[in-house]
Amino acid sequence: MPKRPVTAAAALLSSAVLLSASVSACGRGGAAGTGGGAGGGGEENDRGRVWAQSLDWKDCPAPSPLQGGGDAPEPLPDGTRWQCATLRTPLDWSAPEGETMDIALIRARSRADAADRIGSLLFNFGGPGESGVATLPALAPDYEKLRVRYDLVGFDPRGVGGSDGVTCLDARATQAMSERDDTPDDGDDEVEALLKSAQEYAAACRRESGRLLAHVGTEDAARDMDLMRHVLGDDKLHYFGISYGTELGAVYAHLFPRTVGRAVLDGVVDPTLDPLREALAQAGGFQLAFEHFAAWCARTGCSLGDSAEAVQAAVTALEAELDDTPLSVGDDRTLTGSLLLDAVIQALYRETAWPALAVGLEQAAGGDGRTLLNLADALGDRHGGSYSDQQDAQAAITCGDRSDRYTVDDLLEMAPRFEEASPLFGDTMLWGALRCTGWPVPGKAAHPDVRAPGAPPILLVGTTGDPATPYAGTARMAERLGKGVGVQLTYEGEGHGAYDSGNSCVRKVVDTYLLEGKRPAPGTVCAHEPPLGK
Repeated sequence: MPKRPVTAAAALLSSAVLLSASVSACGRGGAAGTGGGAGGGGEENDRGRVWAQSLDWKDCPAPSPLQGGGDAPEPLPDGTRWQCATLRTPLDWSAPEGETMDIALIRARSRADAADRIGSLLFNFGGPGESGVATLPALAPDYEKLRVRYDLVGFDPRGVGGSDGVTCLDARATQAMSERDDTPDDGDDEVEALLKSAQEYAAACRRESGRLLAHVGTEDAARDMDLMRHVLGDDKLHYFGISYGTELGAVYAHLFPRTVGRAVLDGVVDPTLDPLREALAQAGGFQLAFEHFAAWCARTGCSLGDSAEAVQAAVTALEAELDDTPLSVGDDRTLTGSLLLDAVIQALYRETAWPALAVGLEQAAGGDGRTLLNLADALGDRHGGSYSDQQDAQAAITCGDRSDRYTVDDLLEMAPRFEEASPLFGDTMLWGALRCTGWPVPGKAAHPDVRAPGAPPILLVGTTGDPATPYAGTARMAERLGKGVGVQLTYEGEGHGAYDSGNSCVRKVVDTYLLEGKRPAPGTVCAHEPPLGK
């Protein structure tokens, strides 16, 4: 299950448009801390070709299909133009003088004069596999206050979008995969079909992107970030990571504790869990979020039911019906039970998407699956008839990072726990753990190493109703980072990630820390400010 950002920006905007219309109508090598660059312990590496490069910033083109497509980013309201550049980095960090790969960057320059400017603030919006080059301009209004003292910098991590993006399947095959039944419940034949599909997908990734698969892990991306820091001219890395971006930021702190600057990790990944137990935690997290949605839906008078239990029963029945008889949506598209669950999951990432979900479910019950399919497309990063490489890159990064390779028997043994955690999402979370079975390259470890002794305090923001990175993981990340490193801020709210929820308390605490260096008091809690009313 993706640890995606708080919004798949362009796709969710499309969902909002459809909703309005429908409502109106109805590194492998090197010891920790030995990377090159100032403060990274590597004067010898500084003499290498990649450490001596300078960036050639130019006006940004339109995002490529692998980045999600769309138009070139518009200038900011004050006229500041987005600039793009390409960073060269070693393909294999254990052989830094060997083959290189390109990393796509984007930035908006700070509004500050030289005396007030702190440096660059590097963003990673999650996934893994999200294009920062495409996402940062779409979300820039949320971070405009930070541009008072920082250049805002986004990037496509290696293997993503404009950074030698991993590709496995063409659009037709990706669509077919999205429509398959990923919750086998009708005997051994469906289980065998799902296992065969996972193995065929792994083989396609090897065939199309085999050169990259051993070199797109999180440690490799963290080493790239230290190179970015150096080439951007900063002594310290100032960083804002969301969702999977919190794992990337924590791994950076482990590798380069001496060059960590002001860092915010929002929607914090639990670094103590193996993939199967992470999936189990997410099953419970999405179940809790759905129950909150169902209670809201019943309270506000949606037609799905007059209680949370009734709403859940209606959605469960609709999913089973679509599992047996998919709903035709036109243009050779169908809404299956699996795609319905994708739509629900996508909407639960952000509380403001709940009205779209309610309308979509009501429409689907009446035979119109367009709104739900649009939400499902947002989760799959489908734009028109094409897909970005987000799903392929996510698989490559995840399977390169995580060493566990599960068998069908492993999953069947865990199935009762998943069913208990979530009657609605348990099966899809469980069987998703087959994704790395048969992957062409071995994974690095069962979970990331984020121990960061000697790093300065890092702000960890956890949301109590977060479905994708459940709140308990925030405290576990703080414990693993080490004493005095993780500073926790709690948001008592809904959705994945707190800063982009718009909560005024969270914004004030985070902005004060990044702009002034003032950390919140231990135990600081920000109360929920519901955007949808009671």
